[in-house]
Formats: sequence, structure tokens, C-alpha cells
Amino acid sequence: MNFELYLAPTPLKAIFVKTRLLSGIKKLAGQTFWYGLSSIGARFLNYLLTPYLTYKLSGEAFGEMSLVYAIIPFLNVIFTYGLETTFFRYMQREEYKSDIYNTAMVSIICSTLFLTAGLMLLNQQVASLISIKQHPEYITWSALIIAFDTLSALPFAKLRQEGRPIKFAAIRIIGILIYIGFTFFFLSICPKLKAANPNSIWLIIYNEDLKVGYIILANLVQAVVTFLLLSKEFFSFKWQFNSKLWKEFMIYSLPLIIAGFGGMVNETFDRIMLGWLSTSKDPLFEVGTYSACYKLSLLISLFIQAFRMGAEPFFFAHSESGNPQKVYARVMKFFVLTICVMFLVVTLFLGVWKSFIQNPKMWVGLKVVPILLLANMFLGIYYNLSIWYKITNKTMAGAYITIIGAIITLIINYFFIPKYGYMACAWATFFCYGTMMVLCYFWGQREYRVPYAAKKLIAYIVLVVVLYFLQKLLLHFWDSQWVNYFSGILILSIFVLFVLKVEKKEFQKLPVVGKYLL
Repeated sequence: MNFELYLAPTPLKAIFVKTRLLSGIKKLAGQTFWYGLSSIGARFLNYLLTPYLTYKLSGEAFGEMSLVYAIIPFLNVIFTYGLETTFFRYMQREEYKSDIYNTAMVSIICSTLFLTAGLMLLNQQVASLISIKQHPEYITWSALIIAFDTLSALPFAKLRQEGRPIKFAAIRIIGILIYIGFTFFFLSICPKLKAANPNSIWLIIYNEDLKVGYIILANLVQAVVTFLLLSKEFFSFKWQFNSKLWKEFMIYSLPLIIAGFGGMVNETFDRIMLGWLSTSKDPLFEVGTYSACYKLSLLISLFIQAFRMGAEPFFFAHSESGNPQKVYARVMKFFVLTICVMFLVVTLFLGVWKSFIQNPKMWVGLKVVPILLLANMFLGIYYNLSIWYKITNKTMAGAYITIIGAIITLIINYFFIPKYGYMACAWATFFCYGTMMVLCYFWGQREYRVPYAAKKLIAYIVLVVVLYFLQKLLLHFWDSQWVNYFSGILILSIFVLFVLKVEKKEFQKLPVVGKYLL
């Protein structure tokens, strides 16, 4: 689309379009805030469990837990088979509106019952596959977690589609508080109760050797309660099935399944491969160390997750507006600026963040954190770029890109884990997401051109990496905690002021904060 031609006819039309762009971004910011409140709030509360769990669990047990939570996302992709994104896409089509939710719910209920039963029957084989063959019960409990999460997926999507982020946020946060509460009860209160009164009724199901199991059971309680809180949305469907519409669903979602499965290979399969291929004396401890340090890249991951919650329905809703590409370009700019600041916040103050890992033996893995932060930045940019194939119904492109990323992940991990351990996992993640980002950009610009400020955004990313290495150089000569804090604050402030100066006109257009930058 020729934007200058579009904006040229009258000054009034130009003003209207700019107002619409700002309104759209303001709406996205508002939705991202609420979804972020739930997603970031919930995950940050979960993040606060990291020091607790690394204190309560041995490195080996933490690795065991990490392997269980590495297989769950794979199974989630299979159980949900892309129906959330498909739901958002088809809700834009008026001719199907009355049948979409009903057909999707009938489909997902039937498939969930079938898949859950199959996973329970194969619990021993799956446990052996992920190197925890002594605990097939973990797989059984995980199957129930996935089942309830899957049945909650479309009700959550319905809340997002209807623009009800407050209820969405409340349910998510209640769920995580329940998870934290039961985890604390099993790991801290029950041992004290047993010491004080071994015959207490509260200890009927307590076994002090089942620490990882209790974390999974706490997650199961959370999943059940979340499902019950969504019961109104869940039971709002009618038992009606439109077979023609369902076939269209499957055609649209099949590439998303492939892309989602490939995405999980890129995101979590490295821990499973680390358990298989590590040549260290204690593979489970290495998995635990890598998983604990991976959590320090969570700040960027949390923002990306919150952004996706608000952006997916927002992008689809604006796909038919007069000038959606310009909205997408501006959203990308603010997104990249935000994750650049987050990168500096974590890397410049890594000495503070590492205290979240209460087992000092695991600090040896901190060198993977900057690599993983950059990798997650690439992933977030990829999610922004990927809107082109979802809007144009070319979802197979996403499958191809993700498969290429998965192949890169598998090859690097297979050949380099035996020699380099979890460092190979970190670099595999970096090259995987970097390749996906580049492929999606160039492919998308051919199919659905968006005027991204690519050179400027690349310059911002390069700048924050240079600033990180600058601080590393300073600490090489003056290795002091005070130098670390002072240099971190100074470098972060310089970057923020630099961005505010360069992007002053953009920030002045924003509601609330804009008036302070005149």
C-alpha cells in the first residue's frame, strides 16, 4: 500500500488516520496492561518461587521437575491443536459467528478425553522418554493438568475476544496464588506438622520423599480451580457441531500445530536433550542449573507473553482497517524499545538477579543468561512479524519457519551438548530464534509489506549489546559491587535518555506520558 498516497487527499483525512493509529495503539497498550497484569503478575509470582524451590530442592530434584515441565508444553500443543488462534481468526467472519464457539468446544472436549486417556495408559513410556522412569505417576498427574488447562483454553480465549481482560486477569492470578499456596503447604508446612504431630489429619497424603510430586499436585489443584472459575464461559456453548466449519478449522490450524510443536522443540526440548546427551557426572544437576538460570531471562519472556495476549486479537481486529501496516510498524518500534530496556535491566544487574537462585552451586550457569535474553528478544520480534501469515491465511509459512528453527535446535544440541553442555543449549536457542526472525521478516515483506524501521531497530539492539560489554570491560578492571551498581544505573540512564531524545516525537504522541516530553 502506498501510504503517502493514502494520506495525501486532505489534511482532515490525515488527522483522522493518525488519531485512529494512536487510538489503536492506546487500546493495545490497555489490553496488554491487563493481560500483562495477569500473565506477568502470575508468572512473576511463580518466578518468586525460584529462590524457594532452589532452596527446598536439590539440584537433581530441580532438574527432575524441569524435565516434567519441559514435556508439558509439547503435550499442550497437541491437546489444543491451534484452536485459540483459529478461534480469533474465524470470529471475524460474520457468517460463522453462531457456530464457531460451539464447534470448537465440541471438538476440543472430545479430543481432550481421548488424548488424556492415551497419555495415562502410556505414562511409564513417557516417563522413561524424559529420563524420570522412576516416577510414571508424574506423567499421570501432568496429563490431568494438561486436560483441565486445555478445557480452559477456549473459555479464556472467549474472554479475550469479548474484551474482558479484568476477569481474565483475576482468574489467572487466583490460580497462581492457589498453586503457590499449595506448594508452600506441601514443602514447608507439612514437614513442620509431621515433626509436631505425626498423626495429624493434614498428613494423610503426605510423603516427605515426594517433593517434586507435590509441586505437580499443587499445579493440578490450580488447573482444576481455574477450570471451575471459567465454568460460566465453558458451559455457554451448545452441543452443536458444524462439520464443514470444523474442516476449515483444521485446514487453518494444522500448520499452527506444526509451528507450535516446532516452537516447543525450540523452547523446551533442549532440557530433554541435555538429559539424554550430557556427559557430566550428574546430568540432572546440569539440567537443573540450566533451567534455573533460564528463568533469569523470564523478564523479557513475561512481557512477550503479555504482549501476545493483547496483540493477537488486536492485530486481527485491525486487519481490515484503513491502514493496519502503519499500526503494526509503530507497535514493533515500541515493543523493541521496551525489550531493549529489559535486556539492560537484567544483564547490567545480574549480580542482583542471581540471588533468586538460592543454590550458589547453580550460579556457574549464569553465563547463559545474556545469550538467552537476546534469543528471547528475537523470539518476541518474530511474534510481531508473524502476523503477516496469520492475516493472509498463509499459516503454512509459519510451520516452515518454525520447522527450520527446530532443525537448527536439534542439530546444534545433538552435536555440541556432549562437549559444551548447557552452553550448547543456549547458543542453539540464540541461532534458532535469530534465524526464524530473519526468515519471517524477509518472507513477510514480500507477501505483506509493513514499513518497519528495521535499520533503526537493529541499531538499538546492537547498542544495548555494546553497552553490556562496556560494563563487562569496566568490571574486568574494577571488580566491585558498587562499581557494578553505579555503572549499571549510569548506562541504563544514558540509554533511556538517548532513546527519549531520538524518539521524542513518537513519545510525545502517546497518551499520559506524552505531555511530559514536550
